[in-house]
Amino acid sequence: MSTATELTDRVALVTGAAKNIGRAIALELAGAGAKVAINTRASKAEADAVAAEIRAAGGTAAVYLADVADAAAVQKMCVAAQAELGPVDILVLNASVRREIPFTDMTFDEWRQVMAISLDGSFHCIKAVLPGMISAGSGHIITLAGDSALNGAAGKVHSSSAKSGLAGMTRALARELGPKGIRVNCISPGHIDTTRPAYREARPPVHGTIPLGRLGDSNEIAATVRFLCGPGGGFITGQTLHVNGGQWMT
Repeated sequence: MSTATELTDRVALVTGAAKNIGRAIALELAGAGAKVAINTRASKAEADAVAAEIRAAGGTAAVYLADVADAAAVQKMCVAAQAELGPVDILVLNASVRREIPFTDMTFDEWRQVMAISLDGSFHCIKAVLPGMISAGSGHIITLAGDSALNGAAGKVHSSSAKSGLAGMTRALARELGPKGIRVNCISPGHIDTTRPAYREARPPVHGTIPLGRLGDSNEIAATVRFLCGPGGGFITGQTLHVNGGQWMT
């Protein structure tokens, strides 16, 4: 975790921050000086470890257990985070579920589970922190989409639809909230090497389809979040940044 000061006195809430990309984002924002609210639904031990790493480096972090699909739980989390850390300046919507099932076998409940976390969860979190951002006249909201929203993916109709919805939500909110000083952007990661062994083993090799010839690293997604939240990203809003090694070009 690098140390700098461009986000000093800022408060960042990162959902799904106990592992993988969310963990890297939490550490990166803390390294830039932000106080970080680490959200997880159930992975408390891992979330506590992230918070401990931030504190060991001299940063400030707190862990909040909440299912983002539960509006009441989100509201309670945001009230607690504001009381402990201060008003949320940066919201990173990373929480999601990664499940694969053929559409012919997919039940409506399985469809709704994915939508509830990615789309409903984003709605609940944004609604909870937005009054503080509007009052401050500034803020930054970042959604996390994915390449399946662009290319489609067999067995991922639910997640492809949800991630596409997040990109649309990003653009609409950017137009609506820009005049209030609030920026909204989307990061769309490509194939990222994470600590999910079962997923890695089941995934077919993709190196040959990526111009850079390798998988991405969670820290590269985190660095993009940091850039967007810092002064260098001050004139960027309503955009989807594709961090995928060139696999998708627009």
